[in-house]
Amino acid sequence: MGLLRTVLIILLIWFGLKILSRLFAPILMKFVAKKAEERFGQQFGNFQNQAQQRHAQKQKEGETVIDKMPKQNKASNEKVGEYIDYEEID
Repeated sequence: MGLLRTVLIILLIWFGLKILSRLFAPILMKFVAKKAEERFGQQFGNFQNQAQQRHAQKQKEGETVIDKMPKQNKASNEKVGEYIDYEEID
């Protein structure tokens, strides 16, 4: 009798947790997503502010600045191999 009662209690708890997780999982996910969005916004905002401050400090009025290096065109190897002509044998 004790074993059957224990198994029924475990099953009741298992199904109860499944039902509660289906009810509260969307709410929990929204909360976690909102917190992550706030953290990302704060970090991105701080990064933007720092980048603008550094850029303003480095550049003087009327000065031209190039931020990227031009691509270097590498000559491709023309002699990759030789072409071999073949005939199909029936």
